[in-house]
Amino acid sequence: MAPTASLAQQAPAPHSGAPLARRAATALAAAMVLGAAAAPAAYAAAPAAAAGSPSAAAKKLPAGLYGTKDPQYDGVWRQSLALLAQHTVGVRPAASAVRWLVGQQCADGAFTAFRAEPAKPCAAKTMRDTNQTAAAVQALAALGGHGDSVDKAVGWLKSVQNDDGSWSSMPGSPGDANSTSVVIGALAAAGQKPASVTSKKHKTAYDGLLTFRLGCAGKEDAHGAFTFQLKGAAPNADATAAAATGVLGKGFVVAPAGRRDPNPVAPPACKDGKDKAGRVSAAQAADGGAAYLVAQLDKNGQHLLSAMPGAKPQPDVGNTADAVVALAAGGHGADARRPLAWLQKNAADWARQSGPAAYAQLVLAAHATGSDPRSFGGTDLVTALNATGPGPAAVSGKHAKGADASAKDDGGGMPWWIIGVGLAFGAGLGFLLSGRKRGGH
Repeated sequence: MAPTASLAQQAPAPHSGAPLARRAATALAAAMVLGAAAAPAAYAAAPAAAAGSPSAAAKKLPAGLYGTKDPQYDGVWRQSLALLAQHTVGVRPAASAVRWLVGQQCADGAFTAFRAEPAKPCAAKTMRDTNQTAAAVQALAALGGHGDSVDKAVGWLKSVQNDDGSWSSMPGSPGDANSTSVVIGALAAAGQKPASVTSKKHKTAYDGLLTFRLGCAGKEDAHGAFTFQLKGAAPNADATAAAATGVLGKGFVVAPAGRRDPNPVAPPACKDGKDKAGRVSAAQAADGGAAYLVAQLDKNGQHLLSAMPGAKPQPDVGNTADAVVALAAGGHGADARRPLAWLQKNAADWARQSGPAAYAQLVLAAHATGSDPRSFGGTDLVTALNATGPGPAAVSGKHAKGADASAKDDGGGMPWWIIGVGLAFGAGLGFLLSGRKRGGH
């Protein structure tokens, strides 16, 4: 799994563990560091909304939407993750849920976090969001039958790529590792080659992502890590998890890793503060990031920590789930299973409190390790996720009892067998999301 109003839109309840919430916290902390004058006005409204003041949209949630909390900041994100996780484990989502997501798209292809009146065109001042857009692309591309929506969204993402090859959640702002990673995942899901997606300055998406790699810079225990945004800033665990996945050209869904890894993780080979190998390949960058994550997990008891500015660090469940996916993406199955075991013991309450995106993150972490999400530390994650939205059209190929009556054709006419399934310095605030969103130790 971690976006101007977009950054404000990433501010659900504090400590929710969802990527978008963590990114919002990082962005807000960065605004404090860099000065209020540099921050968009949207930042100012985020804390109040996050504190629990429901928006008008929350008073009557639209049909088809997953979750019961105010969707103002994460509606498209949590919907996308929920649909993608369901598809991944063989659940056919309700047609109304897919229609809601498609209906959130602006005419130019972008998505924002939530449009209370989707029948009205997006205004020029509507805050477009690369994270929400990239999440929607991954979900709709997986579901199939939404080629026009996917193509328009990808076209918009390409149009807002920064000169250095990166993306920010808010177009026009400096890029960050998390946003760049989730966009790379979207490009790959849509059949694009991220290495061929270049900026006006001829920098590829991977060039942009690698600008956030600390590599051999700094202290030895930070070697291989990525920072959220500022070059030379402290290592960021969630940014590292996102980047270690994105640099391999992978998104939220990764193929299950084996239980063994013939090539254990190892930090980059360094000499005099530089990589011995000179230019580092994508695989080497991913391995270095994985080594940093394993070191942090080992140090903290197989979970990562988040640290809200001024607050005591605490276990970050969402960030740990991101790390599991990142390790699995690099083929480090044995290393991924250790934090997975911690999640199985400790994540149930977090997911119940956080909602559909949290359940989706855990489903995808289980899938990445070849584990059964229907028996996850005593919790059936699939059933729990399904219960947060409209009844699915089918589960494991069978028509679901009580399913949405309109769920006959989620895939644009395609049969089901084809459709298938921070800136704060060192603040470890967690991948995209959901409520996937990063320093920390």
